[in-house]
Amino acid sequence: MKQVSLFLILLIITRNVFSQAKPFIKLVEPVKENNTVRSSKNFIVGSTCPTCRLEMNSQPVYVYPTGAFAIELNLTPGDTAFGLTAWLSEGKNVSKKINYHYELPPPPDTVKTLSIAGIETFPEGDLMLQPGDKIKFRVKTLTGCAVTAGKNIPLYEMPVAMPGIYQGEYTIQNTDSFLLAKLPITVTDKTGKSISKETNAAFSMFSLLNPVVAVTKGRLAHLLFGLGEDRLGGAKIGYLDSLVQLHIVGKTGTKYKVQLTKYRTAYIDDDAVQFLPKGTFAPESLTNNLRSYGDSLFDYVDIGLFTRLPYQSVQLIDPSKIVVDVFGATNNTNWIIQQESTKEIKNLYYEQVEDGIFRVTIELKHQQHWGHQIYYRGNTLVIKVKHQPENLSLNHLTIAVDAGHGGANTGAGGPTGSSEKMIALDVALKLQQSLEKFGAKVIMSRTTEKFFDNKERILFYRDSTPDLLVSIHLNSSADPIHISGTSAYYRYIGFRNLSHDIYKRMLELGLKEYGNTGSFNFMLNSPIEYPNALVETVFISNPEDEMKILNPDFQQQIADKIILGIKDFLERCKKDQ
Repeated sequence: MKQVSLFLILLIITRNVFSQAKPFIKLVEPVKENNTVRSSKNFIVGSTCPTCRLEMNSQPVYVYPTGAFAIELNLTPGDTAFGLTAWLSEGKNVSKKINYHYELPPPPDTVKTLSIAGIETFPEGDLMLQPGDKIKFRVKTLTGCAVTAGKNIPLYEMPVAMPGIYQGEYTIQNTDSFLLAKLPITVTDKTGKSISKETNAAFSMFSLLNPVVAVTKGRLAHLLFGLGEDRLGGAKIGYLDSLVQLHIVGKTGTKYKVQLTKYRTAYIDDDAVQFLPKGTFAPESLTNNLRSYGDSLFDYVDIGLFTRLPYQSVQLIDPSKIVVDVFGATNNTNWIIQQESTKEIKNLYYEQVEDGIFRVTIELKHQQHWGHQIYYRGNTLVIKVKHQPENLSLNHLTIAVDAGHGGANTGAGGPTGSSEKMIALDVALKLQQSLEKFGAKVIMSRTTEKFFDNKERILFYRDSTPDLLVSIHLNSSADPIHISGTSAYYRYIGFRNLSHDIYKRMLELGLKEYGNTGSFNFMLNSPIEYPNALVETVFISNPEDEMKILNPDFQQQIADKIILGIKDFLERCKKDQ
């Protein structure tokens, strides 16, 4: 007879306890009794006692063994009332009412009188500008008017689908002189009557007479490709060492605009830099000699410069290469000294791909990228390349296990009120114990229920130099019924194999496939120093997924599958030794 798991025993005990208790209904969605919504599709999600019989408007609702339930609603416009009743026995029940008011999207709200209903400028926020920069304007006002921004910058009314919306843009000229100025928007109707209103944002000019130079501070300063953001933040070009000089040419909100080359710009947070005195030269440098050499753990490439310049690195595969662009550097026809002490660097060469971009290409001996780090030693740029470990058995490796969230950062929640931070920690601890049984050295960001900032985690792992990292999380969706399953994430193509091998093993648990996602902008995927993978084990928002991962036996199965995925990854690397 198959042995009954501890989870099932606990579930039986729980049922017995609830049989003596009062029925309850605990909702996690919606949290209010009265709800106004703009979408027909909504969900009622929560939990009741596992032995309760649940009905909604006298119709039975499926209750999972954990007590969780999820109900999909397809509302019609107007008011709809739902009554939930949980029964333990005919005389033992509890009820809860939920009311929805579904409003159809209103028709476009047009301005009926001569007034300015809204002004938007893009990029958003206060701007510091230089000639050639553009300001875009969008104004909502009365239809059929003449609209101008500033000194006669014409704005044009959009097509019929957008009545009363006027747009236009202005390119900053050499003759402009803004000083924290808010620009007037003027609207003139067909009778000649005019009104004006200032923009919310203020505009200033950056002087071109002397370059404005700042240096990075701290250990996590990073350049951004642009001003766009998703829920994980802006897309990072990469982290920079401290005291790297940047040519600042503007500002949008809290982000400075950086001129990397004639045709390449980036952005950096204003709290990540400090300014150098006026008269500082714009950052640029001729190159000096290049040199490659190695020690027992790393290979190194030294690039001689005369000042600390910004840089960007990219991983390439098939064949494996590290490509580093140094912005503001110009080739000075120097040679490359290559020593036989290197174990991972197969070849090294450089080229001037365009004015202000000096590109160094490092060909690797192994297919797998094991990580690299870029920093300055004085004004010498150092690219530190990690060797593939000679022994690829678990008992010779250091593995970082990151339990997501913690403390006030609770993460997502499940229908029964379960918490991502607690379950992620449970799985991470089981993974730690299992890895240690194989003899691996395990580094944990947290082993207890506490807050640990993601920036602190990155610096902790950077200083601990693990061979690889696995971050444990649980996913969540606004749709608790149709969205479920497991997924894995990587950012850099050279680290894809680790997440993919773990993902394939996770699918053996019978979980729905959600995908292995690349170029993922998660902070724990951002380090280039070691292979890393984010594992979103299941969707905690889905009652069935939640039920599975609340089971300690299933948590252990997840840990075991992650280890098998790591072993698959290592076996793949052994074939390339």
